Amino acid sequence: MKKLRIKSKIWISITFISFITIIIGVILTYYLYEKFYLEKQIERLEQQGTLLKKYYYSQTDHDKLHEMIHWTEESTNINVILTEDPMQLSAGIPITGFPDSNLITFKERQQLLSGKEVIIIRDHPTFKRKILAVAVPLFKKKILSGAIFIYQPIDDIYEPFKPLRTFMIIFMVIVLFLLVWIGHKITNYLLKPLKEMENVSKKMAKGDFSEQITVHNKDEIGQLAISLNTMAKSLNEVEMKRNQFLQNVSHELRTPLSYVKGYTEAILEGVYEDPKEINHSLIIIQKETERLIRLVHDLLDLAQLEDDSYPMKKNPIVYSQLISDVINNFDLALKNKQIQVHLTLDEDIIIEGDEDRIAQVLSNLIHNAISYSQNGRDIIIKLSLEDHLSILKIKDHGPGIPKKDLPHIFERFYRVDKARTRNKGGSGLGLSICSQIIKKHSGQIHVESEKEKGTEFTIIIPCFSEIEG
Repeated sequence: MKKLRIKSKIWISITFISFITIIIGVILTYYLYEKFYLEKQIERLEQQGTLLKKYYYSQTDHDKLHEMIHWTEESTNINVILTEDPMQLSAGIPITGFPDSNLITFKERQQLLSGKEVIIIRDHPTFKRKILAVAVPLFKKKILSGAIFIYQPIDDIYEPFKPLRTFMIIFMVIVLFLLVWIGHKITNYLLKPLKEMENVSKKMAKGDFSEQITVHNKDEIGQLAISLNTMAKSLNEVEMKRNQFLQNVSHELRTPLSYVKGYTEAILEGVYEDPKEINHSLIIIQKETERLIRLVHDLLDLAQLEDDSYPMKKNPIVYSQLISDVINNFDLALKNKQIQVHLTLDEDIIIEGDEDRIAQVLSNLIHNAISYSQNGRDIIIKLSLEDHLSILKIKDHGPGIPKKDLPHIFERFYRVDKARTRNKGGSGLGLSICSQIIKKHSGQIHVESEKEKGTEFTIIIPCFSEIEG
């Protein structure tokens, strides 16, 4: 069985509710109108009976009473029967003019005997139709002497309702049509954004995140559209970064693989016969192989760090000691370039973190500072405490980083000087790895640089909690 769409469900619900509401409203209106109108007619008959009763008691000559009865019948659709023989009202004795039946029932006669007016709404066998009647008792010396029987056919009462019934039926059909039409328009208006979201989500499922939903309102549907637009934008950025990442990886792998393949084929095909040339080719193959190993290692390292579930073995670390140990690993490189490191370290600072990973960040930044510094230029490293945060600054006096490149240097495979960096063996992932490691330690890493004046990296890591207390 085919499931109803939400549009059909809303449309059917609106139609059903509208139809039921109109039906109930029409029936209720008609019923109340009819009830009130019928009560009004009963009141009219009672008033007429009371008036004739007054004439009956006030006149010794009943000719004027009969004239009044005749005038009433002529001027209205009311019929009046006057009987002054109480026996004619008794059960089993027909009234004059109606020999085949009685005018009232025994129960109704008992009401007259008690002095009460009798209201009759029923199919009357005497008149062969449904009537509305009022019987008014007449007394002489506290004895029932007769009655005034005022009646009119129910059909005459309902006659004015025929045009009303027709009008209300036509009105109901028109209103129902309008409600269905308006409901259809409202449904389309409300569901148009959802339909647009459906189309966009289908494109998103196919990998197309470029289209945005037009937001018309700021209601719940509008907020949903904004959320989808935000998600599509984020997914589009992720997709672009993924494509860029694949392009970068393929490019980074292609170059060393081309070298390895080219020199290997040259050696195998005997292009190089001189042992020195063969040895040179093998050195290049080894160098490019090492670069491939570093690249793969860095890629795996970055993938692990970007995983939220990657564990960090955090322990208290004497920060200044770790910095000194890492600098000692670069003694030879510093001597070769005649670079001095000026240290200003607060030895009381203790941080909590993964010592190997923090050392990896320090090694990368110090290695870069040495690599890009000119011979004989100094490197300044300062560690201080500010508001329970450790502030480490590493400043070199190298060529600096152009302003346009500063926002991108922590991106994967981003290189300021691509050719120079690749020749130095870098994979373009070092700073991305540093950024991820610092984030894992609830810290921040910033960079400031000025062309030809050097670059300064700042690492901010919270101090160990016991130090804070």
